[in-house]
Amino acid sequence: MSNILTIGYITEGTTDVRFLDNIIERTFSEAAMACKGVIEVYAPQHIPTQKKTFKEKVLEAAEAADQQGLMVLCVHTDADDSSDAKARAERIRPSFEAVLQSGHDNICKNLAAIVPVQMTEAWLLADEAVLLDAMISSKSLRELGIEHTPESYNDPKAKIIEAIRSVHQHKSKRHRQQVSISDLYGPVGQQCDLEKLRRLSSFQKFEEEVKGSLKNLNYL
Repeated sequence: MSNILTIGYITEGTTDVRFLDNIIERTFSEAAMACKGVIEVYAPQHIPTQKKTFKEKVLEAAEAADQQGLMVLCVHTDADDSSDAKARAERIRPSFEAVLQSGHDNICKNLAAIVPVQMTEAWLLADEAVLLDAMISSKSLRELGIEHTPESYNDPKAKIIEAIRSVHQHKSKRHRQQVSISDLYGPVGQQCDLEKLRRLSSFQKFEEEVKGSLKNLNYL
């Protein structure tokens, strides 16, 4: 008989949902393969949050996760910096401590942080082949002006938008397909190689927190 794993998550923005939904499920599914016995990973559930402080959002989501019978809550916030240290110190750590120290019994205390360096779009740059396919480009990222590692850009989203513009500006109207960055999140999240994501320090940390959440459930 297999065990089940139910996961909830919150994100900063709506476009993040399209990308992270797939990334979360695939990361947990891979981690579950190392667990004791068979683990059936259910599709993650996005938990909408109100416009409150970050700590209030996390507390609200943790209570909602418990009400929905979810076993792990993933919390996403962009680092907005060249390191995730500040975001973890000022947002993640105080919020997680507030959940763990909450006097409520009905709250999910099994938490995993997702903190991409700079922003989620850095993770979109991890798998060049998948990103180029989604952009409908025959050029390389280098030819499109993206020459450095994903986490080195202050604004990876702007770099992707610029690359999309470069891909399609020289095509005739007849052969031009209108692609915007919003079209990329779903396909790239579904198809990008997790091994390539593992080159990014911020993804490595998320994967470690995934394993930690499975250990909390005595699955790993």
